[in-house]
Amino acid sequence: MTTALPSLGFAGVGLMGLPMCQRLLAAGYPLIVWNRSADKCDALLEAGARFAETPAQLCHEADIVLTCLADVVAVRSVVFGEQGIASAGSADHVLVDLSSLDPSATREMAAELAATCAMAWVDAPVSGGVQGAEAGSLAIMVGAEDEPLRRVREVLLSLGERVTHMGGVGAGQVTKACNQMIVACNALVIAEAVALAERSGVDARLLAQALAGGFADSKPLQILAGQMAESRFAPIKWHVKTLLKDLDSAVKLSHEQGSATPVTGLAAQLMRLHGSQGHLEHDPATLVELYRGLS
Repeated sequence: MTTALPSLGFAGVGLMGLPMCQRLLAAGYPLIVWNRSADKCDALLEAGARFAETPAQLCHEADIVLTCLADVVAVRSVVFGEQGIASAGSADHVLVDLSSLDPSATREMAAELAATCAMAWVDAPVSGGVQGAEAGSLAIMVGAEDEPLRRVREVLLSLGERVTHMGGVGAGQVTKACNQMIVACNALVIAEAVALAERSGVDARLLAQALAGGFADSKPLQILAGQMAESRFAPIKWHVKTLLKDLDSAVKLSHEQGSATPVTGLAAQLMRLHGSQGHLEHDPATLVELYRGLS
């Protein structure tokens, strides 16, 4: 006897949301999707998903609702705005937020959602980028109570190869902040290294190959060094503005906890400088241009 898969709703069909929805459809989940720009859902509708006219409709037709949105403002609007998720949610539903958000804001919204409609909140930010979303190999860090996580774990395992329960609501977002600190600082120093190699007359296209397997090796190195050396900045796989938002969130968290994060603070300022030069919507591979411009 087979158990029917839960029906899923998904809000936020962007760079990450689209391939995640495609993974869920491939796994056989009934899926209804909502996005502010409806045309971004066309490929999913052709693949068998249905379209929701409002976020509230996701709750009317799904057991589990997933969100993958840009920031706290966007999540709050979709959850608590007019015809939002909270207006139709209940204790029978679970909200899984895959966005990268401020931990304190996540805890506040989770408490508000529980008070409004008794719907549980699972914060489950992901790491691995578009490539990981397409391959279903994301690392997923979860903040939730045990029972809501039990209900959604198999869904998450369709999106990632590892789901780690970090603690209560908000703990996933703290872990993602730590992840982004490491990723952003890594991206910045890779850009420095590529620019230094170029200025020294070394073929920077060989850096990733030369350092593979050593202590300097990393996924960001293998992905970014070649793109930077070749000035290959498209297609855009993630955004400078996203890394900046996450760095600012990490610095805010460090202030709240009385923790020292000087390297992350410097990374945020360098990322802000790069963004101010017209790169907010560009891929972080463009960070090499920041150092190429320095004499």
